[in-house]
Amino acid sequence: MRTIKFVAACVLSVFVAYNFSFATQEAIPDPFAQLKSQSPAQMGSAPTLNQAPSSPIIIPEPPVFEAQSWVLMDYYSGRIITEKNAQERIWPASLTKMMTAYVIGMELKAGRLHMDDDVVITEDAWSKRYGDSSKMFIEVGKTIKVGDLVKGIIIQSGNDACVAMAIHLAGTQEGFVSVMNTYAQKLGLKNTHFANVHGLFDEQNYSTAYDMALLGRAVIRDLPQEYPIYSQKEFTFNGIKQSNRNRLLWDTSMAVDGIKTGHLSQVGYNLVASATENNSRLIATVIGAQSEKKRADFCKALLSYGFRYFEQYTPYRGSVELLERNVRMGAKGTVKLGLRDDLTLLIPRGRQEKLKISYRLTQSTFVAPIKKGTPLGVIDVKLDNLVLTSAPLVALEDIGEGSFFDKAWDRLVMFFISDNNTDNKEDK
Repeated sequence: MRTIKFVAACVLSVFVAYNFSFATQEAIPDPFAQLKSQSPAQMGSAPTLNQAPSSPIIIPEPPVFEAQSWVLMDYYSGRIITEKNAQERIWPASLTKMMTAYVIGMELKAGRLHMDDDVVITEDAWSKRYGDSSKMFIEVGKTIKVGDLVKGIIIQSGNDACVAMAIHLAGTQEGFVSVMNTYAQKLGLKNTHFANVHGLFDEQNYSTAYDMALLGRAVIRDLPQEYPIYSQKEFTFNGIKQSNRNRLLWDTSMAVDGIKTGHLSQVGYNLVASATENNSRLIATVIGAQSEKKRADFCKALLSYGFRYFEQYTPYRGSVELLERNVRMGAKGTVKLGLRDDLTLLIPRGRQEKLKISYRLTQSTFVAPIKKGTPLGVIDVKLDNLVLTSAPLVALEDIGEGSFFDKAWDRLVMFFISDNNTDNKEDK
């Protein structure tokens, strides 16, 4: 019996010594070495971290306007490129209709509402109730298709159409507004509160330039079937043709495809606009411009600045192994880690070589079972010590439990060796 214990102790001491030797040799492992060595075909079209620009690019100061507030946002990451008073409370005016249309769109997406459903117009939705404000010119007692009312809201900015759809879906305007505020919370619009469905002035119908950009981002992301309506230049209903008030839809110098205008005498002219270029999409919000032309010009200047001096960059692809770490108690001794999706971010042009990428793991060695997709750490991408984006490192494979003898041996090893230290690494 003493001989068996002596042999086990010797084997364990050799194993421990090997592990400590391995830790010494890989004190700061390079998790990206394998990825960097891959050919472009293996990695995709992403450039390497060491790729230098052909010539330095100087990024000028962003444009400044005579407006209350503005925001330029990268659609894919939500990162703010430039802003002024982005969190200042504003009255969104008809930008409110983005949320009205969003709620309707989510009902369509869920299949609880259909574009060809009939809506009977009640007296509350009668166009005569809205005087000189924007309207679709619907009449009491008429039956109108949901699809026409949606276009009336988005293209014609019809206050009457908003009320008609609110009553159709919720029974009352107040009930519909409560749903709007619920969605505002879910979408992270922290400084937004809706008091009506159309945006006519109300002290309690408020938001911020930043929240309106976030809402525009949600409309584009969550409603791909309805979003193309925002690019339509005109809509005719009841023999009356009305044009979309977003002037940038007629601008052939950039690919603007939405999204919504607003105006109140207490505020000025508002616009949330979105455009694409190559593989990028930007969202610009301007609040409180002095005219329709100026709000369009200001948004165009913001979008032009973003497209000219910033670019989408994908340093790592999803489902590609970036790390391999030890596993205890498992059928396999290691687990492969990577990203669920491509890591894409917006950066100033020509700054790829200045990026710093680091990772943080919850522990240096993991314990089975591990399910594929389980978050085991985080990758951070920094530029000039500012974190541009973070993404979870996940298990790329299932690791089942090991056999009785495998687990017994690992329990013995874990008794003598602590694997609970976190694993951190910065790659320049």
